[in-house]
Amino acid sequence: MIKIGCCGFRGKREEYFKNFDVVEIQQTFYKLPMVKTATKWQKQAPKNFEYTMKAWQPITHPPTSPTYRKAGIKANKNYGFFKPTKEVFEAWEKTRQFAKELKAKIIVFQCPPSFKESKENIENMKQFFSSIMHDFIFAWEPRSNWKEKTTKKLCMELDLIHCVDPFKNKSLYGEIKYYRLHGMGGYNYDYTIDELKKLKEMCTIKSYCMFNNTNMLKNALEFKSLF
Repeated sequence: MIKIGCCGFRGKREEYFKNFDVVEIQQTFYKLPMVKTATKWQKQAPKNFEYTMKAWQPITHPPTSPTYRKAGIKANKNYGFFKPTKEVFEAWEKTRQFAKELKAKIIVFQCPPSFKESKENIENMKQFFSSIMHDFIFAWEPRSNWKEKTTKKLCMELDLIHCVDPFKNKSLYGEIKYYRLHGMGGYNYDYTIDELKKLKEMCTIKSYCMFNNTNMLKNALEFKSLF
């Protein structure tokens, strides 16, 4: 099972549904839509189509993050870094409700580069993930230089998939591989066929390959043609 898709719909949804069997919803990170929107999206999709989604940013991102201004949300000092606060757990509950209605299997917790390996952050993660029901598959994407030993240990202990860009980091844990392709030199990137062939070699039996670059639709279609 190798699933190929984009981080966000690209082009007309009707065409996207014909070409792919999965999409990663991005809006849920910035400004969580109303639950009825999840109901509508689920009804629009073909029977075997799968939604994955990013967790809402108050769970992962601190109030200093510019992503709050982009979303038009007033940041709260108790937001982010999996802090054991009422606000973070409320943000999770809203994320969970939306994911349940969307029938999403995987929720991606993408952390900012400022989320460094520290005793406090590790303890926050342990308290957060041990306090919530694991009725979804959780994928954790750290974007700072955590030690491999720490990352693998946390993923094993908390039952998390280690989500990575496989051209930049090795996935250290998880029967399912969840790859997010951010571009070799950044978002404004177009993968070559040789790079896509290399990506194919990095895929295991159970892999998600989600493109998140300017040429994501083109590259996803090209990658699909290799199978």
